[in-house]
This record gives sequence, C-alpha cells and structure tokens, in this order.
Amino acid sequence: MSDRHQEYFERLVDLDALESFLAAELGPADHYEVERHEQGHSNETLFVDWGDAELVLRRPPPGSTADTAHEVLREYTVIDALQDTAVPVPPTVTASEDHAIIGSDFYVMERVEGSVLRDGEPDAFANGEARNRVGTQLVDTLADIHGVDTTAVGLDEFGHPEGYTQRQVERWGKQLAWAFEVTAEEREVPELGRVGNWLEDNCPADHPHTLVHGDYKLDNVMFGPQRPVELVAVFDWEMATRGDPRCDVGWMLSYWRDAKDPEPVIDELVTDFMEQSDYPTRRELVDRWEERTGLEYAEEHDRFYRTLAVYKLAGLGEMFYRRYLEGNSDNPMYPKMEDRVPALANRAVRIIEGEEPL
Repeated sequence: MSDRHQEYFERLVDLDALESFLAAELGPADHYEVERHEQGHSNETLFVDWGDAELVLRRPPPGSTADTAHEVLREYTVIDALQDTAVPVPPTVTASEDHAIIGSDFYVMERVEGSVLRDGEPDAFANGEARNRVGTQLVDTLADIHGVDTTAVGLDEFGHPEGYTQRQVERWGKQLAWAFEVTAEEREVPELGRVGNWLEDNCPADHPHTLVHGDYKLDNVMFGPQRPVELVAVFDWEMATRGDPRCDVGWMLSYWRDAKDPEPVIDELVTDFMEQSDYPTRRELVDRWEERTGLEYAEEHDRFYRTLAVYKLAGLGEMFYRRYLEGNSDNPMYPKMEDRVPALANRAVRIIEGEEPL
C-alpha cells in the first residue's frame, strides 16, 4: 500500500478501537483483518474479517461533506427494516453513532457473495436467458421496493413524501452550490444553472408516495451464483426515504443503455454491455415496472425524470471534485470531474431538447 493510500486508510478506521467495539458486540475473535473496498464512489466500504465472520462496515468519507449526504445510519435503518420483506438486503449486525470509535457514524452488516455487474459482463452471464433476467430481475426488485408496506415494516414516519420531487430539485441545486464554493475557482459550469431552472419549471405537481431507494442502478445490486440468475442483494440505501418512485425509475434508466445511445459521458460509471439485443430496452423496463406496480411512469414527464437523474449525477460529480480539491479522497476518478461534469450538463441539455429519447 502506498504512503498516500495508507494515510487515507488510517483516516477511515482506528483498527484498535474498532477491534474493541466488535469484541464487545460480537465476542472475541482469533482472526481480525480490515481491507478497504476500492469500488465505491460515495460512502466508504471496509471488508472486515472477524473470526469466521465476513462483515462489511460502511462509513462516510472523511472531511467536510454536504448536508444530508452520506447518511449511513439512515441506510442502516432501512436495511434493518427490510430484513423480512421481498426486497433482498444483506443481514444487519450493528450500528454506532459514537465518533470516538472510528471518527464517524458507521454500521456493520454481513457480507453477501455474488457478482456485481460493474466493469463488464462476466462469462457466466453471457447468454440470452441470463441477460434477460438481469434486466427483469433489476426492474422487478425495484417494483418490490416500491411495493413495500412502510407501515408494516416501521417506516411510516420515514421521510416526507409530499413534495419530494420538488425538494429533490432544490436539494441538488444546494449540493451543487456547496461544491461550487470550491470548484468554481477552477472552472464554472453555467449549463447546470439552465438545467436547474428547467427542472424547477417542469417539476410534476403530483406523484405517487412509496419507499424509494434513491440510488437504484445495476451496480448497486448483486446477483448470486445460482441459476437461473437471481438478484440477491440491494446495496447503498443512504438516500432512501418515502417519495416519488418515478425518480428511482429515471435514475435507473439514466444508467441503462440502449444500442441507439451516444457514447457514455463517464465510462467509469456506465458500461455498455446491456446494449446487446438480449437485454431489455429502457422502454421494456418501463413497461414491466408499470405492469408490476400498477403505477404510471408518466411518459409525458420522462424527460423531466431522466434530466433530474443526470442533474443529480452532475451534482455528485461536482461534490467528488470538491473532495479531490480539498484532499479528502484518493479516488483517481475524482479529478476527472473537472471535464466530466460539464459533459454531464451537456447531456442533460440533450435530454431536455429531445435528442436522447426514451
């Protein structure tokens, strides 16, 4: 491990303090090891071996973050509530808000084994049946999330669904403003102001109220080793609340590619293997979601939901860029946001103008 990576790792976890906490919570272990998972781009993920148990610890990144971002205890609350529902989530272990342990809130869950389709299509998935099931399992699980009885699982007071979509527009405008406090010294992105104004003018007045994931996309789910293909876990619930399920649909669609699409703006976050004919198209995913939920995606608002998704992605990218400029991340993708966020802004404009249809 390089000196820079070691320094960053030590900012993430106090190994001795965590060991004492786990021993008190789980009992002693004859083997203890912690490794940072390098794939995440928001909250930090650490793999923890505790005796025979394989665990995952989630915590926010170090340093200053935007208000309400990286809420790992919110994430834990939702995963814990969904343990006995149709939504597949990892088994929860424990959580803590005691910053004396590792310097932040954190929670621990059991590690789930399987494949996350992030960097490409594994050989085991390279057949027509598996490709079709990847898409249908993805959208069916989203429908299951939107079908959760939030009262029955103790989430009836979770979030404020009324006005959710309008608040999303406002919130991500504030997230961008927070990032611009630092990044504007390097370069400005005026197109995002135009996109934000368009979203405010075209925000749907009414929407269904369901549990929403907030970051639902292909590389935030895991498929197990069994066949036929089965989706076995949904991750990254830090943005979950009760709100507009169509925002989840628009976000999922913004990452799902069709053969007609232009080249991806951030190829580190978007792969193109689902452009092959055996995968469902975006239109087919929408049709299946509507059939499974009995809700309407409201095609007349499709441009709004996908534009909002790209606007949020630009907001995330700009926050990544601020963290890089302030020295609060060693992720090699973050400095690339200097050029990638303006490109995302241009993509949002193309969706608004109908140049990237559903």
